[in-house]
Amino acid sequence: MHWKGGLAIALVAALVLGASGAMAAETYKIGAIFALTGPASSLGIPERNTALLIQDELNKKGGIRGPDGQMHPVQIIIYDTASEETKTVLATKKLIEEDKVSAIVGPTQSGESLAIVDTVQKAQIPLISAAASIKIVEPVKDRKWVFKTPQSDTLIASVLISFLKEKNLSKVAFLSVNNAFGDSGRVEFEKVAEKSGLQIVAREKFDATDKDITAQLTRLRGTDFQAAVVWAIPPAASIVTKNYRQIGLRQPLFQSHGVGNKAFIDLAGPAANGVIFPVGKLVVAEDLPGSDAQKSVLVQYAKDYEARFGPRSTFGGHAWDGLRIVLKAMEKAGSDRAKIRDAVEGMKEFVGISGVFRFSAQDHNGLDTRAVTMVEIKDGKWTLAR
Repeated sequence: MHWKGGLAIALVAALVLGASGAMAAETYKIGAIFALTGPASSLGIPERNTALLIQDELNKKGGIRGPDGQMHPVQIIIYDTASEETKTVLATKKLIEEDKVSAIVGPTQSGESLAIVDTVQKAQIPLISAAASIKIVEPVKDRKWVFKTPQSDTLIASVLISFLKEKNLSKVAFLSVNNAFGDSGRVEFEKVAEKSGLQIVAREKFDATDKDITAQLTRLRGTDFQAAVVWAIPPAASIVTKNYRQIGLRQPLFQSHGVGNKAFIDLAGPAANGVIFPVGKLVVAEDLPGSDAQKSVLVQYAKDYEARFGPRSTFGGHAWDGLRIVLKAMEKAGSDRAKIRDAVEGMKEFVGISGVFRFSAQDHNGLDTRAVTMVEIKDGKWTLAR
């Protein structure tokens, strides 16, 4: 089904209904908006792929059992945002007004998510964002209908700075992409750094579409930085990494959770080796102790995803969490938007890919430092950082 103007393609898998009783049951509709094209497509495509995995599973099961005791077909309607905020708003309105979905999962980027907060608040429809900025869900009093599954930039900054201090790295250079993800990351990193006594001795910015970032990196030579921290996603994050190595900078290089996919390694090549970053546990799932509450869920998702689509991605995991959370809420609330919202806010101990979620009226992200681990890339592979 092509949307007029080429904004999106709805990837809808229709359920085959068997028994006459099933045909009478209401179909539950979930909207999904991901960046399938544009600069953030390396994040959005794994999110779309994950939605397709879940849709296929639902088709085989005949849907989910609703609060009325009946099995209800589930339809996941996916639109491409093209990594653009304007198109994200249009896709959101289409899901709400025309498709009449009960909840929305996505979008991929922080800027896209912030662009639709007012829309979902006004429509009173639950949104489970797949983006990182803490601003998406705070202040909670102004974000009643908005939740998110990725670890927030505040949480990531806290874990990263703790690691830096453990390694006696007290002076850092901070480089960030010039968009909502990078700006929010910089603000939150600076807040945590100030409280922790970490000095930021250099600050640089670059655009997501830049093909060379050597000039910004060269300026770091005039500072006494002991480590560099980059807050971006591929391809820009990979370009920074390659340029960093090319000009001979030897200080340790750290990235944010924006590089938690194979695309970063593929684009950076050998330059990715030695990069350390805080991220969810999916990329090192097999290395976790058996006692880890997430391990079995992580390993199974990785197995299912890789069997069909190739290397796992933490971004696909964000979509898995969002969709599973909505589905779990629907088992209790049906298709009622307000009841779904309440069910999500009251959800505790939900074991997901990004962490174990404990939502509340005060916390619409529901994660803490246990949801983050430090990872180092060695020989093109993810390993637990020591």
